[in-house]
Amino acid sequence: MFNVTTKTMEWGDETLTLETGKVARQADGSVIATLGETSVMANVTFAKQQKPGQDFFPLTVHYNEKYYAAGKVPGGFFKREARPTEKETLTSRLIDRPIRPLFVDGFKNEVLVICTVLSHDLVNDPDIVAMIAASAALTISGAPFMGPIAGARVGFVDGEYVLNPSIDDMHKLRDNPEQRLDLVVAGTKDAVMMVESEAYELTEAEMLGAVNFAHQQIQPVIDLIIDLAEDAAKEPFNFEAPDYSDLYAAVKAAGEDAMRKAFAITDKQERTTAVSEARETVKAALTEEQLEDANLGSAMKKLEASILRGDVVKTGKRIDGRDTATVRPIVAETGFLPRTHGSALFTRGETQGLVVTTLGTGDDEQMIDALQGTYRSNFLLHYNFPPYSVGEVGRFGPPGRREIGHGKLAWRALQAVLPAATDFPYTVRVVSEITESNGSSSMASVCGGSLSMMDAGVPLKAPVAGVAMGLILEEDGSYAVLTDILGDEDHLGDMDFKVAGTEDGITSLQMDIKIAGITPEIMEKALAQAKEGRLHILGEMNKALSGAADFSIHAPRIETMTVPTDKIREVIGSGGKVIREIVEVSGAKVDINDDGVIKIASANGEAIQKAYDMIHAIVAEPEEGAIYTGTVVKIVDFGAFVNFFGKRDGLVHVSQIENRRLNHPSDVLKEGQEVKVKLLGFDDRGKVRLSMKVVDQETGEEIKKEDAE
Repeated sequence: MFNVTTKTMEWGDETLTLETGKVARQADGSVIATLGETSVMANVTFAKQQKPGQDFFPLTVHYNEKYYAAGKVPGGFFKREARPTEKETLTSRLIDRPIRPLFVDGFKNEVLVICTVLSHDLVNDPDIVAMIAASAALTISGAPFMGPIAGARVGFVDGEYVLNPSIDDMHKLRDNPEQRLDLVVAGTKDAVMMVESEAYELTEAEMLGAVNFAHQQIQPVIDLIIDLAEDAAKEPFNFEAPDYSDLYAAVKAAGEDAMRKAFAITDKQERTTAVSEARETVKAALTEEQLEDANLGSAMKKLEASILRGDVVKTGKRIDGRDTATVRPIVAETGFLPRTHGSALFTRGETQGLVVTTLGTGDDEQMIDALQGTYRSNFLLHYNFPPYSVGEVGRFGPPGRREIGHGKLAWRALQAVLPAATDFPYTVRVVSEITESNGSSSMASVCGGSLSMMDAGVPLKAPVAGVAMGLILEEDGSYAVLTDILGDEDHLGDMDFKVAGTEDGITSLQMDIKIAGITPEIMEKALAQAKEGRLHILGEMNKALSGAADFSIHAPRIETMTVPTDKIREVIGSGGKVIREIVEVSGAKVDINDDGVIKIASANGEAIQKAYDMIHAIVAEPEEGAIYTGTVVKIVDFGAFVNFFGKRDGLVHVSQIENRRLNHPSDVLKEGQEVKVKLLGFDDRGKVRLSMKVVDQETGEEIKKEDAE
């Protein structure tokens, strides 16, 4: 009934298995990839004909995690997997980016890739397994896919690269100074196609070494996919790339002069208008049949690319007048908004980000329910890209894949310089509002985020800046690496290479390649040129910082104290009664963790001190020989009970009330009366023994024996 094909290899410390032919047999390609005990099923389907008038490549990648894979029930009210989590969205992009450029030029049939996590061992991250499964499924599907690709994760410990470190190692990246890198690389047999990383100030040489190490390690995986395809691949889909050379010749003849003049305009808005007019000029010169050709868009893009790319490589001059290594003019401002905890306006050419920092307490941490378990995050970065930032009308609503991806890239760049939670016990939320865009707005978010946090008084280890690099690689091998690329250079170029870091090293690297021809030499040049650009931007940012920023008067103050773990129950009280009383009486927020660390937060210093004193009174132990002020809470025949230390009561025996014989304690005391007592010690049963007669009730001073006599 089944025609199963299975291929297996040892990869690193685990066994990698690819299997097809048993599940989802109606899909064009279906592969279950297993690494250790983490299994991901990738299913590929593609339309056998192009939709009429389709002028773009409609590829969609969905990665979804099933909670049953880790033996969990989803959190929330409905107990069912719903909208994609941030992890699922980012992994979908991670798979999409390296496979998209590898479909044959001109192929515009709809393609759907669905990756489903079936089993998770909590050791091997499913994202790499999903990428391998998707590549294998595409390779055997018959689709015109020029793969396969494979992916690998790389760590960096004690100067050594580590293949596919465990999830636990990666989750502890920020708390483990020995683990300095979380890098994912995807590539073909001959070239690197995609890089995504989170790093702790690695040098350019160390990052390049990690990329090359990953590319070497994926080679046997690519061979395994090819081995699978040789036994299980379907017949190649009969597709011939469309020949639109005649159409392109007509487009070029009609619009080259107008398009060249348009691209000579340095102002973006004027240039965009002129390019649109040039396109209309072309359309006016075409026949009805040519206007209805689905390849018209491709022909237009080819003309625009030839003008932009050829001039840059030949002359070294770009469409806005810069040379290849110059960063656009920068203006950085801090304290831009009056009531926020921290704010910055970062402008680089025609790209601008208004970035705001808000400091919160432990209550503001984000709780994340993931396959690996539930954990909290105290650093949040949210990126917004409204249509007006590019002068357009369009969809405005919840963040899409692009916003989530760009926000995560900026998050990765900045998290490496955050102070330890024990040194700065705040939840930090950074929001980047992109108000103008022509070039990398994610790198503007990094620069603005760094300035904004420093304006809020966050003690960053060092400022961070980011720059986007581009590449134009011609067929004859000549190329140009571009610093601080424009939107058009990104759209019509061959590489989007974003590098962020401090003066000392790289904290994040993201690279997307649109062609399979990037050599280590080009990457090394791009990294070196990016470092020059980053250092220049850091210099411009420093002009906005006159020194350490004052902590905002609107931000909460947080004080921490540590109590013995066996005292936590006393601070919380039955059903939370005690801690609720502390919060109500003091007006401060109180957060306790299982280690006995207590965070007390309020914008009012007196409220913090009040809560601190109340907690201290609960957890501190009274000192023998010390004098306390207490309140009589109960009178009995043999003495009086006095509340003298938090919730703690002690007995003042009738003989210890005064230096004379009393008939009854009520002769001199009444309930509610304030008295001063000395702690004499504890009896055999741990009961407190107090004395009033050795303390001057007026001054609170101890009465010496000679004074008493």
